[in-house]
Amino acid sequence: MCKILVFAGTAEGYAIAEYLYENQAKAHICTATDYGLKNLKEREGFTCSGHRMDQEEITTFVKEKGFTHVVDATHPYAAQVSVNIRQACEQQQVPYLRVIREGESPDEKSNQVHYVDDIDAAVEFLKETKGNILAATGSKELAAYTKLPDYENRVYARVLSLPSVVQSCSELGFTGSHLICMQGPFSAEMNAAMLRQWDCKYLVTKETGQAGGFQEKCEAARQEGAQIVIIGRPAQEQGDTFWACKRKLQAICQIPYRPQVSLVGIGMGDGGTLTLAGQKACQKADLLIGADRMAEAVASPGQHVLREYRADRILEYLLEHPEYEKIAVALSGDVGFYSGCRSLMDKLAKGLPKEAVIEALPGVSSLNYFMAKIGKSWDQAKLTSAHGRACNLVHQIGANAGTFGILGKAQGVADLAQKLCDYGMEDVTLFVGEQLSYPQEKIFSARAKELTEYQGDALSVFYAENPHPTVYPGRIRDEAFIRNNADEKNVPMTKEEVRIVSLAKLDLTKDSICYDVGAGTGSLSVEMAVRAFDGKVYAVEKKPEAVRLIHKNARKFGRDNLQVIEGVAPEALEDLEAPTHCFIGGSSGNLHEILELVLGKNPAVRLVINCITLETLQEAMDAVRTMPLADVEVVQVMASRAKKLGRYHMMMGENPIYIISCTGGTTG
Repeated sequence: MCKILVFAGTAEGYAIAEYLYENQAKAHICTATDYGLKNLKEREGFTCSGHRMDQEEITTFVKEKGFTHVVDATHPYAAQVSVNIRQACEQQQVPYLRVIREGESPDEKSNQVHYVDDIDAAVEFLKETKGNILAATGSKELAAYTKLPDYENRVYARVLSLPSVVQSCSELGFTGSHLICMQGPFSAEMNAAMLRQWDCKYLVTKETGQAGGFQEKCEAARQEGAQIVIIGRPAQEQGDTFWACKRKLQAICQIPYRPQVSLVGIGMGDGGTLTLAGQKACQKADLLIGADRMAEAVASPGQHVLREYRADRILEYLLEHPEYEKIAVALSGDVGFYSGCRSLMDKLAKGLPKEAVIEALPGVSSLNYFMAKIGKSWDQAKLTSAHGRACNLVHQIGANAGTFGILGKAQGVADLAQKLCDYGMEDVTLFVGEQLSYPQEKIFSARAKELTEYQGDALSVFYAENPHPTVYPGRIRDEAFIRNNADEKNVPMTKEEVRIVSLAKLDLTKDSICYDVGAGTGSLSVEMAVRAFDGKVYAVEKKPEAVRLIHKNARKFGRDNLQVIEGVAPEALEDLEAPTHCFIGGSSGNLHEILELVLGKNPAVRLVINCITLETLQEAMDAVRTMPLADVEVVQVMASRAKKLGRYHMMMGENPIYIISCTGGTTG
């Protein structure tokens, strides 16, 4: 069993003490004074003391109490204390962990920054200057400032609010508003406010690292145009950063990993669209994760940042670094609107320990922001995205009075506008938004025909207003299709009644990937594309005159998700993506080879085969018996249509069609 002795007195030391306390580890916390104990709590196995010890006392204490490990988190300037602790550990052969601070030096070439060796050198430098001074070096160094001419009026000393400190400072001549008794940590805003309040032209500090608020002091000086005098820290020590030490203690004490992960929608990216809850989660995070743009938008000075967006890598990193307990993942926009949040949350929920807490914090989405900017309501709009995903925007815009979408290419607006023109929707109005919420934000509107050459930002949004949306019927009548080219006879077409049954047997979904082999005029291809509007239909046809008709019908019905493939199957199918559904209306005697190729691409494909001749029916039934097909069903459809002859109507029969439906699987 481990028993840890922690020498605190710094922010890192108190954080380690809190970590051990919260996880019920056996530990004793030592501080140099009783003041350092005020925020520490005792319980069984966790004790505290507040007095200085020399090397001999430390050695005796380690031996008598039976500590297994010693953590030295004393101030980087308390060099002799660290020497005493290290030597005591060596004598007792107890592992020694030294916590060192991560340095954060500003640009040494800046004319705002002045490095000096010690406090005396700082005072000598300040003697040659004019203007008020904010001294943030602590009460122990304050006596040196009395060597400055008129120090009582120039120097504003920031010290701890202890009676003994106040008394010693008063004896040196620092009183009234020139003595600032406050307990840190101090934010950059607080430091800046103090510089402004007392019109300080100089800020004197030690290089105390991240936990000592060094970065916040530098940032405040930069904001207020003050000169910063930095007293160089002692020679670089060997040891572990706070986070590395925490990781070691987690392993030593066998503390369970219980991360708290916040998936934060940061809005548009400028900070103004980040909610207060999201802002708090990002600021309090031990580790901030996000792609470059997102991380840059919300990271605090000195914060640990992992610039990453891939779910697998994020999970891997968290498991490798259990020292980070509070994690914020910055995601663009709103976590519930076309965000990577869902897949990331699923990945983390499966990969992190069951004790992990994962929450999603919504942000302001591009939808909310943009629609408010253009003064449009979005409660009736169709919402979609073409950023990094397949999306049939032509169908959505054609079928809806209003469509909002996200684009992902610099030429995205031009490509969309050109497609709308190709499908007869050149008068659709496009509202376009780029660089939303940033100073270079651009919002405008124009008709599609005016934007076919437009080059814009890669990540943009649009709202399309269609004054004449198309209402697609449950079925399309035969006469609605174009069946002949100029000076050409009608091309064969699958009749309406047969299409209805065939489509029912195909059992399509909105995102199906479909083959229509032997497509003819494309009547079935078009109806497949209407139903699979978020998918893809490949119409395969060998006759040039039929290929031209398929193109015409695809344009007439606005089927941007229908791609015509001219050629003979199965060769014409080889380079196509794997289908989820396949309709075969004509095989040119290659039915067996076509089925072999399709089943090779997707063994679970849904198949419908239409046969007119008995020979094709025989070929299809042979394939059913010999190939891995299941759920086989054979239906004969013979439709008759009434034809008026004088004052009578006679039923005229169409050719009977055999419709074979099945699914790839076990033969049976």
